[in-house]
Amino acid sequence: MGVRKKQMADRIKEEKKQVAFAKLNNCPTSPRKMRLVADLVRGEKVEKALQILRFSSKEASRKLEKLLLSALANWQSKNEDASIEDADLIVSEIRVDGGAMLKRLRPAPQGRAHRIRKRSNHVTIVVGSKNNTQS
Repeated sequence: MGVRKKQMADRIKEEKKQVAFAKLNNCPTSPRKMRLVADLVRGEKVEKALQILRFSSKEASRKLEKLLLSALANWQSKNEDASIEDADLIVSEIRVDGGAMLKRLRPAPQGRAHRIRKRSNHVTIVVGSKNNTQS
């Protein structure tokens, strides 16, 4: 392996150490309801985001709070020597995608049937330090 290639690989490895992510798949909430809560914490510092989620009255905020704590634990396991308070972490990316849909039929008048779509979503949170983000 060339010297330049090795330096590039080392730099990428260091950058990967600065970010951590967590995923929540097949959460039984509609993506629209989850995005309302996700938009509140996008780009915020981690401490402030946790406070926003803790005091929000929406059901989706409980699930996002647990997911953010999981992402913090993942960051902590990558960086055992660093402390979370000194790292100045932010929620650099939070993405809510649609998941599988359960389709049900509800009886309607005059022998008809209406389709009920029970939606789910996938959430991905990326936590990184403020000086390392590209945005």
